[in-house]
Amino acid sequence: MMPDTSKLGSAPLLLLLAAAALPSFAGSVPAGKPEEVGMSSERLQRIHEAMQRHIDAREVSGAVTLVSRRGRIAHFEAHGLMDLESKKPMAKDAIFRLASMSKPVTSVAVLMLIEEGKIRLGDPVSRYIPEFKDAKVAMPRSGGRGAGPPEIYTVPADREITIRDLLTHTSGLMSGGIGQAEAQRVAPRSPTDTLASYIPRLGAAPLDFQPGTQWAYSGLAGPDVLSRIVEIVSGQTYDAYLRTRIFEPLGMKDTFFYPPEDRRPRIPTLYQRNGLQKAPNQDGLSSKTYFSGAAGLMSTAEDYLEFAQMLVNGGVLNGKRLLGPRTIELMASNHVGDMFNGKLGRPARGMGFGFLVAVIQDSVAAGLRVSNSSFGWDGLYGTQVWIDPKEKMVTLIMIQEQVAAVQRGFENAVMQAIVD
Repeated sequence: MMPDTSKLGSAPLLLLLAAAALPSFAGSVPAGKPEEVGMSSERLQRIHEAMQRHIDAREVSGAVTLVSRRGRIAHFEAHGLMDLESKKPMAKDAIFRLASMSKPVTSVAVLMLIEEGKIRLGDPVSRYIPEFKDAKVAMPRSGGRGAGPPEIYTVPADREITIRDLLTHTSGLMSGGIGQAEAQRVAPRSPTDTLASYIPRLGAAPLDFQPGTQWAYSGLAGPDVLSRIVEIVSGQTYDAYLRTRIFEPLGMKDTFFYPPEDRRPRIPTLYQRNGLQKAPNQDGLSSKTYFSGAAGLMSTAEDYLEFAQMLVNGGVLNGKRLLGPRTIELMASNHVGDMFNGKLGRPARGMGFGFLVAVIQDSVAAGLRVSNSSFGWDGLYGTQVWIDPKEKMVTLIMIQEQVAAVQRGFENAVMQAIVD
């Protein structure tokens, strides 16, 4: 039972609320008082206020927000509802569909093999999947008519696509360009496919442009090819590799491609944005057989913090090192020049792209309330992570409706709460 706060002044009430927001945290990152890590308890309450505005506007049903700084949890709170019909409150241990927030995990999985010398950034994909040997690039056929997909012909690629191309979305593989429709025709995916059965078929897909010449989001195909390469090199299925090499060492107990039945009541209902109508496909991109490193993972805020804290720590958590600090720097460096600016609704200036993560180069030019050198990514359903080496901070927002204004409001509320 909550104590009677009606006779308390505003300052004690705010402190009480701040204390209530701190969890009994089961992960390896300990909870701490915000003031111990240079943040204001009172100002952190604005995170809840920002979330509540969007919940009241029926833009999102609920959210979980988490902030760690200097290795301690300063804020961890659930907002709104997991399910509108039953009015089930959002829980801090809710298991969210990560969608593309799976991609940083795949980046780490690949970089671990690179550190071990088992693959190299410049390796052609065909070294591991021979079907990619003779790539073709789609070209528009002049004088095409009709309202359907553009008529195309193909030319040989100037070079093969590489591991680096896939990590930086510069491969042109199923990236929404003129070759996309033909790629879907020659490489359809069935519900029973695995990475092993499907990915080789992508070798016949025409690329949207010459490799390395553009940035275009290969939202599913590119990282899934990387996932298959991890399987081939490691000798494990991709889910087993992630579990044994990343999730278990970091204590990520609630991260899966398809959660077991006893965890499924903790999955929030997925809604569509048009008035929060219940989505017909509640599994999203999760699958029991197709382990998509691009978009298939589900996780909790607590679990994903373990992964992100490892990155902000330079590759280590609780004495378990997954990567070296120079490799983290490489992951979070801009590898694409100016090609990422203005793409996917991002700002026209100030952004770069690393290995499956966006990089903040100039937050003022980008108009974002995020520190320079921060890196991270978000997902189709609104989840977002920023790893901030400058502030030694991780920020996580878990929602299941893609509303950019919610993410921007969260970023602002976090940054204004830093007081030293």
